[in-house]
Amino acid sequence: MTYEFLQQYWWFLVSLLGALLVFMLFVQGGNSVIFSIGRTAEERRMLVNSTGRKWELTFTTLVTFGGAFFASFPLFYSTSFGGAYWLWMIILFSFVLQAVSYEFQNKLGNLLGPRTFQWFLVVNGVVGPLLLGGAVATFFNGSNFLIDKDNMVSGIQPVISRWANSGHGLDALLDPWNLVLGFAVFFLARCLGLLYFMNNIDDEDIRCRCSVRLVGTAIPFVILFVAFLVRTLLKDGYAADPTTGLITMEPMKYLNNLVDMWYVSVVLLAGVVSVLYGIVRTIVSRTYIKGIWPAGIGTVLTVLALMLCAGWNDTAYYPSAADLQSSLTISNSCSSEFTLHTMAIVSFFIPIVLAYIIYAWRSIDNRKITKKEMAEDEAY
Repeated sequence: MTYEFLQQYWWFLVSLLGALLVFMLFVQGGNSVIFSIGRTAEERRMLVNSTGRKWELTFTTLVTFGGAFFASFPLFYSTSFGGAYWLWMIILFSFVLQAVSYEFQNKLGNLLGPRTFQWFLVVNGVVGPLLLGGAVATFFNGSNFLIDKDNMVSGIQPVISRWANSGHGLDALLDPWNLVLGFAVFFLARCLGLLYFMNNIDDEDIRCRCSVRLVGTAIPFVILFVAFLVRTLLKDGYAADPTTGLITMEPMKYLNNLVDMWYVSVVLLAGVVSVLYGIVRTIVSRTYIKGIWPAGIGTVLTVLALMLCAGWNDTAYYPSAADLQSSLTISNSCSSEFTLHTMAIVSFFIPIVLAYIIYAWRSIDNRKITKKEMAEDEAY
């Protein structure tokens, strides 16, 4: 395993974790429609119990995604998580609200009442996907940071990266195209949440409302995603010279990446078709309730392809809008060869972990949520 292979391999793994995280946002998407789908307190308890079975997986995936970035591409971690800290702190705070809400909304002595904590879940369901989508969009549109590796040998100011303005990540929300992808991820999470409810809750009223709401949610998602994708493929991209490391602007760089890496294009196409199949078939068929699976798999494939397009083929995956040459590439921001090689050996155990997750998921979902269960069991 050469150093270059390890760099590409770990970008693939980080991209895969990011894709799984976007899929797991169905928990946030489901929470965002608690009050519109659940008309009664009992129905809302069913919805909360449904997402409550899976929320730890989303949070764990988020933490693992950040940890993998820290270990394999530490310069990105210090630049983005350290520089754009307001953006990431808001995201993490919304996930903390989620954890607190599941734990305390039905505890004895809760002075705020279950409804208040359910609104906290709604806040996380809106803020989490929106800001995560905006953060991912900066991989294509750039962020305001500066890199100076010469500071490593400076005893006075040994800080490699710094943010170029006082926004510290919130400035990303001033770019309308970052918001376009942010809202696309938000509506995608809602679509996945609705599909998950239809598959996980055995209640005809809830399934009917989810089917109706799915139409109004899928339309803005498709429009926003197509707009972002077309604009990204046609815009100038950030190309890195493999010999000198010089960053230049290349017309239609991301479209060229898909042409050069035809296998990534196949994955992207398969992902988009799978998402649309899961949504459309659920809408047109009253008996089909398994749309979460083709849509979920399609989400993973689509996001994986976009992340690979952003980093592979000599592309700056985290471009700097303040200084073009400060842009981060896979080669100039990764860990040492020894670190990547050691972690690569550990990564071979990932299939075992995934197998356990699948087993745990199936065990949890052996029995679908019903009103009878709410009457018999303790709810969140």
